[in-house]
Amino acid sequence: MKKILLYVFLSLSFIALTIIFLSTKDSQSVFETRPLVLSMTKSIEFPEEMEFAGEKVDLERYDMHERFDREINAFTYLHSTTLLLIKKANRYFPIIEPILKKNEIPDDFKYLAVIESSLNPRAVSPAGAAGLWQFMPKTAPSYGLEVGNDVDERYSVEKSTEAACKYFNEAYAKYGKWSDVALSYNAGQGRVTGEKDKQQEELGLDLWLVEETSRYYFRMLAVKEVMENPYKYGFVLEANQLYKPIDFDEVKIDTTITDLAAFAKENNISYFQLKDFNSWLRTRKLTIPDKCKKTYTILIPKQNSLYYQKGEKIKVHDKRWINHG
Repeated sequence: MKKILLYVFLSLSFIALTIIFLSTKDSQSVFETRPLVLSMTKSIEFPEEMEFAGEKVDLERYDMHERFDREINAFTYLHSTTLLLIKKANRYFPIIEPILKKNEIPDDFKYLAVIESSLNPRAVSPAGAAGLWQFMPKTAPSYGLEVGNDVDERYSVEKSTEAACKYFNEAYAKYGKWSDVALSYNAGQGRVTGEKDKQQEELGLDLWLVEETSRYYFRMLAVKEVMENPYKYGFVLEANQLYKPIDFDEVKIDTTITDLAAFAKENNISYFQLKDFNSWLRTRKLTIPDKCKKTYTILIPKQNSLYYQKGEKIKVHDKRWINHG
C-alpha cells in the first residue's frame, strides 16, 4: 500500500513540475513577443481601386499602390490635424460645394482646398501663395481676383473659389483629364505639358515629377478617403464638436471706409470679427477711388452665429462625419 501511495505521489509531483515548467516557458515566450510599447500602430488597409472626380485610379499598380499607401497612412495618423480638418469642413464645404457645382467642377475638388491650405482662408506659403486655394499674387488677377494694398481677394473664400473654378475649367479644356487638372494646379500647366512631351506620356500620373507634385494627387485621394469614412480610420466625432456654419448679413460698400474698426462697431461686431470673416480686407481702411465704380460685399456675422449655445443642434453638413459604424 505504501509503495502505491509513493508511486502516486511521485507521479503527481512529476506532472506538477511539468506543468510549472511549461507554464514558465509559455510566460517567457509571451513576454518575449509582447509589444514593448503601450500602443500599437497598424498599417492601413485600403481598397484596390478608388475614384476621383469620376476617374478610376488603379491601386493595384505598384507605384499607384505605394504612393497612396504613403499618404493614407500619413493622413490617418496625423490625429489632431485630421480631426480639425473634419471640424472645419463643416463650415467651409457648404460654401465651396455650391460654387463648384455652379461652375460644373467635380465635387471632389473641394479636397484640393484641404491639401492646399488645410481649410485656412488666411494661409500663406513661404513662396507667397495665399488663401484657401493658394493663389500667387501674379497669377490671381488672371482669374479675376483683385490683389492690392487694401484689398486682396485671394483671402475671400467665395471669390477665390470662383477663381479656382476658372482655372480648373481652363485646364480641363486643355487636358481632358481631371487628374491632369489637379497635377497642373500644383506644378503649373507649362511643366505638365512639357514633361508629357519629353517623357512621351499621355497621362500626368505616369510622369516622373518632383516629389511634391508626385505626392499631390495621392494626398487628395487620401484626404477624400478619410474624410468620407472617418470612423473607419479611427476618427470619432459628435455633431456638437463640428465647427458651426456662420450666418451673415451682407453689406454692400461703394464708398471709402476710413476706419474699419469704427465700421465694425457701427455694425455691432468687433474689429477682430470683421477681419476674421473678411480677411480680404488687408489694412485698417477700404479705399474706393471716386472714379471707381466697384462695389464690395462685407460679411457681418449674425449675433446668434457667434456663440455655441448649450443644447444647440449644430447643422451637420455630411452625416458620415458623425456616423459611428
